[in-house]
Amino acid sequence: MNMPISNRLLAGLLAAFLIGGCKEEQYTYGVEDVLVQPVDLSGKKSKTPEQYLNILYANLYQKAMSANQLVKATDVITSIGDKQVAYETVISKFMNDPNIILPTEESMRTDPEAFVKETYQRFFVRVPTEAEKTWMINFINSHPDVTPEHVYYSFAIANEYYFY
Repeated sequence: MNMPISNRLLAGLLAAFLIGGCKEEQYTYGVEDVLVQPVDLSGKKSKTPEQYLNILYANLYQKAMSANQLVKATDVITSIGDKQVAYETVISKFMNDPNIILPTEESMRTDPEAFVKETYQRFFVRVPTEAEKTWMINFINSHPDVTPEHVYYSFAIANEYYFY
């Protein structure tokens, strides 16, 4: 099979274009890769009843809960259909215990800013925003009947406290 020279030349040029011309071009724009994550990673998982009770007990008594106490309290939580009522029942029982460790009302009234910061740190494991801090201080100052027990109770039943 003899091809004329022009056909061979044309076939060679076509092969050269196919081999040499089919390279992927790479463009560089000077943009760096950036790892993007959600702003707030906290508060996405619900605490189990055991986690909630252990953390609540530690926040209120400043010591760990015994295994026997945990089993009894967990039984209360799991035996009541309405979980909110169950948690409120357990919190009320804890709040009525004379061994609970609460700040004094005098310390709350004397330095409400320190009280608010400590309470947020204790219950939510974070620093309050300026708006939260200002609102809480104003609330404490404008309601003379509010006690540390009321504030601790409200933090313990807050939606944010049920998550970690």
